[in-house]
Amino acid sequence: MSKLKHFIKSNPVMLIAAAAALVTCFFVPPDREYYGYFDFKTLSCLFMTLAVVCALRNIKFFTIIARKTVKTAGNLRTLALVLIVMTFVGSMIIANDMALITFLPIGYYALSVAKKEKYSAFIFILQNVSANLGGMLTPFGNPQNLYLYTFFRIPAGEFTLIMLPLFLLAILMLALFCLFLKPEKIELSEDFSETVNRPRAALYLALFAVSVLCIFRVIDWRVCLAAVLICLLIFDREALKAVDYPLLATFAFFFVFSGNMARIGTVKDLMSSVLSGGILLPSLLSCQFISNVPTAILLSRFTADYRALLYGVNIGGTGTLVASLASLITFSEYRILYPGKGGRYLLLFTVINAVFLAVLGGAAFLILKLF
Repeated sequence: MSKLKHFIKSNPVMLIAAAAALVTCFFVPPDREYYGYFDFKTLSCLFMTLAVVCALRNIKFFTIIARKTVKTAGNLRTLALVLIVMTFVGSMIIANDMALITFLPIGYYALSVAKKEKYSAFIFILQNVSANLGGMLTPFGNPQNLYLYTFFRIPAGEFTLIMLPLFLLAILMLALFCLFLKPEKIELSEDFSETVNRPRAALYLALFAVSVLCIFRVIDWRVCLAAVLICLLIFDREALKAVDYPLLATFAFFFVFSGNMARIGTVKDLMSSVLSGGILLPSLLSCQFISNVPTAILLSRFTADYRALLYGVNIGGTGTLVASLASLITFSEYRILYPGKGGRYLLLFTVINAVFLAVLGGAAFLILKLF
């Protein structure tokens, strides 16, 4: 019973997606068209990226590099910047949730050693925002980006140009928030002896490169999937077990849900009416209640304006706690590390995220109006 409760608590979005898909099946009974709902390339690319990142985590590749990097920080403000930049860049490469799972413990370690735990909530929240926004620049940085990039077949160069202005604004805002921290001197000693397994690291980095080439349509996804599966079955089966399968299941359930919704006449007419005034605001609002990945999958069925939808589901990851799975990961980690302090965290989280949502949302509106 305890395992069941833990599963339900850990995977609320997946279970909601499953329930939503099931309900729509009563309106659109299963038939041959269901097969067309599933974007197998997106699911395969997401699986490959998650599996390879898990393999790299198993050899502590990111942890060792991060600890060595954090050690160079000489004051609190620089430490915060280093942690935020690592999370920001990490989310561009290994996806936002994996970046947080990897770098939040590094932040906790550094703040504990430096005796600066009172700043943990502020820095954790900025790491969370940086994870949600850092991944916006690359198709594989956020799960919703990978889906939209594949679904609309957006050219890679165009994708980057679309997201670059908001990406740069997000960097500027994160840097400005770090100014709230005083440059108090800190000392961090290197009290660990782990070293990177170079042969394994080289292999896994090569597999990651193959996954990226697949995402950019250079190599067929079936060839890449076979290569990743064979290598990990030989060298690291634990990485395959550690993949976030509930996330993959969430995608699958929402493929069914959105596919069925698009086939219900009244729903299709209603959505067309609601979205006739533009997709940006509805996508921003939808993210606040059902998260950004489900919003991307659902609204993609009712619009061809992928630029506005990309803005909406990336910026929409800021805001409420449920706007992004990454935010739930951060909150869960903080509550475990600092029991009884969740209320203060939520208040600060709401204020900071509201600022990012308002500023970036306003910027996106202006960009769409002017260009």
